[in-house]
Amino acid sequence: MQPRGRVLIIAGSDSGGGAGVQADIKTVTALGGYAATAITAITVQNTLGVFAVHPIAPATIAAQARAVLGDIGADVIKTGMLGDAEVVELVAELLDEAARPTVVDPVMVAKGGTRLVADEAVAPIRRLLAPRAALLTPNAPEAEALTGLTIATQDDLRRAGEALLRAGAGAVLMKGGHLPGDRVVDILMTPYGETTFEAERSASRHTHGTGCTLASACATGLAQGLSLEAAAARAWAYVQEAIARAPGFGSGHGPLDHGWPLRGRT
Repeated sequence: MQPRGRVLIIAGSDSGGGAGVQADIKTVTALGGYAATAITAITVQNTLGVFAVHPIAPATIAAQARAVLGDIGADVIKTGMLGDAEVVELVAELLDEAARPTVVDPVMVAKGGTRLVADEAVAPIRRLLAPRAALLTPNAPEAEALTGLTIATQDDLRRAGEALLRAGAGAVLMKGGHLPGDRVVDILMTPYGETTFEAERSASRHTHGTGCTLASACATGLAQGLSLEAAAARAWAYVQEAIARAPGFGSGHGPLDHGWPLRGRT
């Protein structure tokens, strides 16, 4: 079968393969799409943490994206780690040029706690990227940074989601994994209603890259013509199974099993 649905990923590289563009590419491929990339940074990391971050020059980021868009094209764009305000402003310009639906994952902190975006980039993400997002996918700490609200409960998460919709996002997938409780609840919110995804909290430490993976899975579904609700539901189920099948690599926060749908077909 030919790949269906082209996704251009503008994000950072994870040398450990659990998150970043590596997770994005594996996710898009496993769900039957075609992934292309514009790398924003090279990180030195494994399951134990991030040891160095080497930003890519903005002109090179732009050249990568325009090379892809001018030839292969994209049905959906997905953004991840952008690093600083200059790159955020550049990406907003690229999104306007491409005029494609965009899934914005406002990556701010790595699983191990390393900050991946400059403080001065948060306001441009809210001002420039949220209004350009067909879907914005913040976790609770990211939503706090973007809205200035304190998020400790599901009601708080909803209030933050409403604020982000007012900021111009087409839809928000508010991720509740950082909130306390035996169950994890994520909320897909649009101006027309909401859909809740809920599961028992996994005790696994192998959850590195879940945010990147979920956003890329949503982007793939949208690129393949699924409705937002259907794309999010498929993405959420895919991530839950990828966590359950995690291979157990590394001594820290290990990666998911992104390739499980491919093995399931054989």
